[in-house]
Amino acid sequence: MNYLDEFKKFISSHYLSTGVRLTLGTIIPSLIFHHYGILSEWIAFPLGTLLIGGTDNPGPYHRRRNALLVAILTCFIVACVTGYLRHFHFIIFLEIIVFGMFFSLVGVYGNRVNSIGLISLLVFVFNIDDHLSGDMVLRTAAIFSAGGIWYFVLFMVLQKLLPYKLIQQLLGENFVELGKLLSIKADYYFANPDYDELFNRMVHQQVILRENHENLREILFKTREIVTESTTKSRILMLMFLDSIDLFERILNSQQNYANLHRAFDHTKVLRLFGTYITWLAAEIQQIGLAVQSGYASHPRHDLDEAFNKCQRAFERMREHKMNHDNMEDFIMLRQILNSLQDVTERVKKLHRATKYEADVSNDYKLTVEAEDFTPKQDYHPRILLDNLSLKSSHFRHAVRVTLGLLAGYTASLFFDVGHGYWILLTIAVILKPAFSITKQRNIHRIGGTILGVIIGFLLLYLIQESTPLFILMMISMILAYSFLKINYFVASTSITLYVILSFHFLNPQHVTNVLQDRVVDTVIGSLIAYIISSYVLPVWEHSQIKQYMKEALDANRKYFDIVAAKFTGKQLDINELKLLRKNAIIAMANLSDNFQKMLSEPKRQQMNMEEYHQFVATSHMLTSYIASLSTYAQTLEYLEFSVEFEMMTRQIDRQLQAATDIIDGKTGNSLEIVRESLPQNQRLLELLADRKKQIKELGIEKADQSPVRKMLSDLKTINGLFELISTISIDEIKILQKIKTAKAA
Repeated sequence: MNYLDEFKKFISSHYLSTGVRLTLGTIIPSLIFHHYGILSEWIAFPLGTLLIGGTDNPGPYHRRRNALLVAILTCFIVACVTGYLRHFHFIIFLEIIVFGMFFSLVGVYGNRVNSIGLISLLVFVFNIDDHLSGDMVLRTAAIFSAGGIWYFVLFMVLQKLLPYKLIQQLLGENFVELGKLLSIKADYYFANPDYDELFNRMVHQQVILRENHENLREILFKTREIVTESTTKSRILMLMFLDSIDLFERILNSQQNYANLHRAFDHTKVLRLFGTYITWLAAEIQQIGLAVQSGYASHPRHDLDEAFNKCQRAFERMREHKMNHDNMEDFIMLRQILNSLQDVTERVKKLHRATKYEADVSNDYKLTVEAEDFTPKQDYHPRILLDNLSLKSSHFRHAVRVTLGLLAGYTASLFFDVGHGYWILLTIAVILKPAFSITKQRNIHRIGGTILGVIIGFLLLYLIQESTPLFILMMISMILAYSFLKINYFVASTSITLYVILSFHFLNPQHVTNVLQDRVVDTVIGSLIAYIISSYVLPVWEHSQIKQYMKEALDANRKYFDIVAAKFTGKQLDINELKLLRKNAIIAMANLSDNFQKMLSEPKRQQMNMEEYHQFVATSHMLTSYIASLSTYAQTLEYLEFSVEFEMMTRQIDRQLQAATDIIDGKTGNSLEIVRESLPQNQRLLELLADRKKQIKELGIEKADQSPVRKMLSDLKTINGLFELISTISIDEIKILQKIKTAKAA
């Protein structure tokens, strides 16, 4: 995607919408209060709007609404308790322990509740600063809550006016990221691909798509108007989402042995032609994403039919002149790629039509899956919180780190002469995250962004004397701050520092120099405390959790394989269960990849068996991809006469996957014997293949193509090859796990 398209994506994204909504929701009442000369007295109002709005994460309408109401009530209680007791330092220490532990530990209930907990901590931090008089506590808490209610009203109005806007923005972003995934796939077809670099990019992209899919599933399947009271627009949005999932699987299952492809066809132009066409398809999918985000109909950038026909003609010419009985299997592989391209092409054309939101497009829509099965579940039972009151829980360890960090920060603010000591605690609260890698990254971005923001703020105040341009720049910095908060923390931190400095300039211009100094000093102190705490206080290193993610990936892949392979043994295929197990396998694969990526950011001393873990992540991705490829044939083909052969292969692969799981569980099984066992040969297929080669050798391609077994042989050869690849990958995983086990024992 070029820079112009990236800009278009950002302009129509929900990130910018969030930034604009929070900024206008804060600025508009501030201007009104300033006009009547009461802004300094009512400053808690825009602060309440800003903080309460920060809990408004993407999700179903009813969950967003409930979260905002809970946040308003919780923050009001915290503000009152903290405000009345803030003069007693020993009580503040107790409050830090209670609030720090509780509001950090509630993260066990998911990101939405975690956001409420973080905002409640920030409200606590703001109110322990000695800038309020005792008799104003209740009034200030009420004004703060009024600001939150103002944001709630704004949310309700926008939801009523634009009920599908968030879905369109998230769905459009999903298509853009899907297009990026396909463009990475295209690079495999060009000369001299860097397989390791491409794999790492694929892993990163799939993690992004996993998160997008989860958000969209929650919104689409939990929105009653879309599932039961569907309009044409809602039906088409659901249709496009389901198509995007199928398209994602199609991209996954196009996994090939690219080294063999280049060996067989690098001397021709066909791979480069395929790669170019895949790049075009990727651009079309991204174009669809931009159109969905903005609400306009998309139009193809290229003539896809003509481009595909060009690829097909090139394949047919090469097949006619260069295929023989020796390289026939290479051409079967190339034919499967062409079939995949044709399928993706038809899906892209369908999606282009869907962006017009015409009624006839939605007539074909049927929800073929049970929505409840695909909706992320979140249990809010108190026992979950109680079960995590243990050092074995990563959430509990994180809560302890946050609490100790806040205690250290508050102590530092008491003993050091800093003008805005609460900034130390704010820095600690927002930087400390459960994962060390994220804390480390946010630490660097926070310090760098703060210093850069102070420099820019100083230059602006020095060069610009007029209030109007400074006010406009403050608004722009606010929009950027809350637009980039979840996608680029460095930009967000820079922008937050800039608008804080400019806002202090408007409120108290005589002391802005002190603000510049305090901002840097407090941030550095807070960041230093956060780094020390995250590194040495009950750290949870990713290598201690990867074993569980590996097991979950193996279990999910095994279940996914079992339901797919069962079709080739004569059993019926349950599409709903197939898609559910496919979703679970993809989520498990993405979680494993995410865990490994975090390991790379940890200290070297904690990076153990990295080569073996990287190999396991790579084989897990290939395993899921090959099973997804097999599922494509399971949904469209039936060759019951080969069921006995496929059943033998299925049992063998199932034993291999179980052996891999046993190694993770520490069981001494028969993994060594299973590794030596070869997959049962499909004798009937070998006979058909030998006959086909004989026909080509004796009759030539033209006459041999008239044979009725040609199509069946091509399908069976591919299906059998996928079983063999899955078996090979399973054995590789057993060997990798054995290496890890041996290394740990040593």
